[in-house]
Amino acid sequence: MLFNSLDFFIFLPIVFVLYWFIFYKKLQIQNFFILTASYIFYGLWDWRFLFLILASTLVDFFVGKAIHSSDTNRMRKSWLWVSIIFNIGLLGFFKYYNFFIGSWVDFLSFFGYELKSTWTLQIILPVGISFYTFQTMSYSLDIYYKRLTPTKNFISFATFVSFFPQLVAGPIERASNLLSQITTKRLFNYIQCTEGLKLILWGLFKKVVIADSIAPIVDDIFANYSNYPASTLILGVSLFSFQVYGDFSGYSDIAIGTAKLFGIELMSNFKFPTFSRNVAEYWQRWHVSLSTWFRHYVYIPLGGNRVGKLKSIRNIIIIFLVSGFWHGANWTFIIWGAIHALLYIPVFLMGRNRIYMNTVVAENKWFPSIKEIVQILLTFSLVTFSRVFFRSESISDAFGFLQQICSDFTYKNYQHPLGYRMIDYFILLGIFILYEFRIRRDERSPFKFKSRITRFLAYTLVILGMLLFFDDNIDRSFIYFQF
Repeated sequence: MLFNSLDFFIFLPIVFVLYWFIFYKKLQIQNFFILTASYIFYGLWDWRFLFLILASTLVDFFVGKAIHSSDTNRMRKSWLWVSIIFNIGLLGFFKYYNFFIGSWVDFLSFFGYELKSTWTLQIILPVGISFYTFQTMSYSLDIYYKRLTPTKNFISFATFVSFFPQLVAGPIERASNLLSQITTKRLFNYIQCTEGLKLILWGLFKKVVIADSIAPIVDDIFANYSNYPASTLILGVSLFSFQVYGDFSGYSDIAIGTAKLFGIELMSNFKFPTFSRNVAEYWQRWHVSLSTWFRHYVYIPLGGNRVGKLKSIRNIIIIFLVSGFWHGANWTFIIWGAIHALLYIPVFLMGRNRIYMNTVVAENKWFPSIKEIVQILLTFSLVTFSRVFFRSESISDAFGFLQQICSDFTYKNYQHPLGYRMIDYFILLGIFILYEFRIRRDERSPFKFKSRITRFLAYTLVILGMLLFFDDNIDRSFIYFQF
């Protein structure tokens, strides 16, 4: 079930009404209801894969108890490995099995051994598996590191794993935030609900008006890159940066807003990364839940930046390569991760990886300085360059795309594949960038205006924009569902 589908807008109000007006008296019953609703939400995609969520839930529920009750570090570590092997094994089989088989065949053929593989399987990638396996693992890891005590309530834990607003594409929550809210009595809060509805509206705008409207342009340019000059290819990958941001941050906003309707506060996942002043700040603002997951459970256990420059660089490379591999079973994602490691390391060596952690661009000013504008444009350009590999179907396509830019560096007016005027999209993106700059200080309040008239005008324009740009012929699925 997609957030931007009619099914969801029938499902959500029904669940909301039952949750607050029928099952509100007892917390256990309320949690069981939201657990049931979450399984229905996921099962409408493919009910068979509910067993994977249940299996991951059962394993980490009992592993958490076993880690906590173990007397020796050796036993604690053994139980932790049960969680890691099970969840990574689950993820590895469904997401990476064919990748490893294909890579092995390609490796042998490189040395002249032609092998026709009969080992590949027709495997369906379960939606959200990369997200909920990491979420359940974080529970066992937090218990192992003694940051958390295990819950005794299976219903609460199962709700934490499968909570439908963030089940299929995050944010990847930690038990210390989400589970603690699930085990606490929740009261209806009108202000929280209105904040949630505003986030849902803004998320839908980013998805429908920004991401979906430019998707046909991006698809056309990447599918036919050999027929276009450099100007068009640069346009295509630049638009893809806005597409993937609108798509994924839009999903996150809808997820956070939907959770608010049920009295739950999820972590922010995007903090206006378009206005980042270096690559380090970009990763503090882009897909925050994944970045913090890798920092807490991979980077810091490896020693972080406390083990000397060389080992710190090694840790940075590992983090970005693993992050790339997490995104998909394709060498293009690994190269994408490697590029970001190469972009991050100089910032780290210069000691500038943390200088923008608690600030926003143009702090206490109406406009950014010339220096900040240059920093933002440079960071955007570098990140956009890496997305050639992120978006391409294969390494050969990615290098072919870049080669075409270098070999045909000419300008030509691009014609929209559906015949629409391109100037309309440029105006749209310009207005979107200016509006996001206006609200850049608070990613959870997209309509924070003192004047009621201004708020009403903003709501009206956003809704009219969605009605104007909605196209039923466009694939409306979210990009990160494939991860």
